Amino acid sequence: MVKVIHLTPGEVQHFVNVASKCDFDIDISYNRYIVDAKSFLGVYGLDLRRPLKVSYDGYNSEFEEMLQSLAAAS
Repeated sequence: MVKVIHLTPGEVQHFVNVASKCDFDIDISYNRYIVDAKSFLGVYGLDLRRPLKVSYDGYNSEFEEMLQSLAAAS
């Protein structure tokens, strides 16, 4: 599954905390940079001014709710 989100620097810690509770791999990317979404430094190092693509294969209700709240306008 792939979703597009916007993160602010203040939301990174919460995003990483929720992603870390998931028992499946989650990648977050911008252009050619792909990082583990469970890595605070990796996520914080991305250009947070741009839409970020979250890729994952699994389901966690808390993670889905968070992605919904961070969803980028289409």
